[in-house]
Amino acid sequence: MDTTQILGLIAGACTTAAFIPQVVKTWRTRSTKDLSLWMFSIFCLGVFLWLIYGFLRSDIPVIVANFITLMLASFLLVLKIKWKQ
Repeated sequence: MDTTQILGLIAGACTTAAFIPQVVKTWRTRSTKDLSLWMFSIFCLGVFLWLIYGFLRSDIPVIVANFITLMLASFLLVLKIKWKQ
């Protein structure tokens, strides 16, 4: 693993970890009223496309970061739709 991949993994870890507090807060409060349905819908689509891009380029940092981010953002999107707030 070279320096560029390590940098990519660290950057991906930071941007992915940024979703964890929102997931925890949403789960604990059971409130999604401040989450934008359209923002999370478009964001999930964009992250999914980045994930495909990562697979096409065989870019491990892009794949790992976007897979985990997609799971976290999709979880919030599902809660937003389920709880309809």
